[in-house]
Order: sequence, then C-alpha cells, then structure tokens
Amino acid sequence: MRTRRLLVGLVGLLVVLTACSDSNDGGSSNGSSSGTTELTVFAAASLTCAFTQIAKDFEAGNPGTKVTYDFGSSGDLAPQIESEGTADVFASASESYMDDVQQKVGVSGRADFAQNQLVIITPPDNPGGIQTMRDLTNPGVQVVLAAPGVPVGDYAREALEAAGIEDQVLANVVSNEDDDASLVAKITSDEADAAIVYVSDVTSVVAPQVNAVPIPAAVNVVATYPIAVVTGTAHPDLAQAYVDYVTGPSGQATLKAYGFLPPPAT
Repeated sequence: MRTRRLLVGLVGLLVVLTACSDSNDGGSSNGSSSGTTELTVFAAASLTCAFTQIAKDFEAGNPGTKVTYDFGSSGDLAPQIESEGTADVFASASESYMDDVQQKVGVSGRADFAQNQLVIITPPDNPGGIQTMRDLTNPGVQVVLAAPGVPVGDYAREALEAAGIEDQVLANVVSNEDDDASLVAKITSDEADAAIVYVSDVTSVVAPQVNAVPIPAAVNVVATYPIAVVTGTAHPDLAQAYVDYVTGPSGQATLKAYGFLPPPAT
C-alpha cells in the first residue's frame, strides 16, 4: 500500500510540476549551499505552482535565503510537523489542520492568506456527458475524489451533501486519491469521467487538457487557507518575513495570478 501511495504521489508531483512550467522553471531546489539560510515551508499541494513562484521572488529579495518546500495534503503535513519538528512555516488548505498544529506545537503570526473554490473537471471529450453537478449521479459515471481527510476531498463531499446528492455520487466513486494533483492526473490521463478539484488546479497548462464544469455558488465550498510560523523554528524572523511576503501585495498578486481568491475580509 505504501509503495502504491508513493507512486501515486510521484505521478501527482510530476503533473503539478508540468502544470507550473508555463510560468516558472521549477522553483527552489531541496539543497542548500554554504552561506545560505534554508527556510522549510510545509504547504498544501494546491499551492505548488503559486508558492514555487513566490519562493523565487522571495529569494530574490532576500539574498542568501533558500526556500525549501514539502508539499502534500494538509492532513498529512500537520502530523509530520507535530512529530518531526522540521517546519519553519505551515501553509494549510484547511483551518482545522492549522488549529491542530497550533494546539499541539504552537504557531505565531497566523493569518488567512487566500481562498479557493471547487470545480468539476472531465476529459476534453467528456465521455461521461457531465454538464451539471447532478450528472455525477448518472449510472456508470466514473468519479474520482480526494480521500476523506484530504481537504479538497472533504470540501467536495461537503458540496455534494449540500446539493443533496452525496450518497448517489459516492456510489460512483472509483478511486479516492491522496491529493488534488493526483485527481488532475486521473482526468488528464483519461482514467475517469470526472473529478472535483480546486479552481486553482486548472492552470493555463491544465485547462486545454480538461473540460471544466462549474459548481453552483449555492452549494460550492469556499476553502480558507491559513499560514503561520511554526513554534521552535531556528529562523523566526526569516519565517515571519516569508509569511509577511505571502500576505503582502506581491504574494497576493502571485496567488491571484494562479487562480486563488483573496482572503476573507477582516
């Protein structure tokens, strides 16, 4: 099982890096050279493209800094932070997982920095004939969702419940994936008829490879993303500077360019 999860994760990572390639060259490396300060950021997988660009810009404005990312499901990252103690910053796609880290490890400078919404994607030829959200209930339609506990999967189930079709759609689910990148991979490789992902997952590279079907605003879920400095970091000032950059004008402009909504008004 672990081997399969690793392979799925690698495939998903490849898809994300390809999807990011239209506007950056892959971002920060995982190594650090002599004289540099390495800042480790644990971040939700849906942030990969935007944060890769943000790392390049932040490094350019902070010479001698190397931003290293650990991207994944917020539900996987939170317990890693709690057990390993290697994160300087945590950026979550779920307020509840940030709450967990705040309670068990401690955080400072916590702020909401973005919001996201859901969309249905299908292969370009739309073999399942998905025109509306309710079409996901049609017999024989092969649906893929992120697994329970993965924020995008939990949000999808919340939207389906709000639409009154959760049980019917779950009966059509053929795979529960580890993150949104894996969902996109299933659709672009024509292995399923439909998936529910974030709007930000439909990048300019992904968009020509999928067909997007909107989810009505009345049942769509707005996901709020919090970011914070993790207590115990060896670089508290630099970590806070990174958080300030993400929440500031330049970081917000990058997030907007990658399809994210602004954070909720305070």
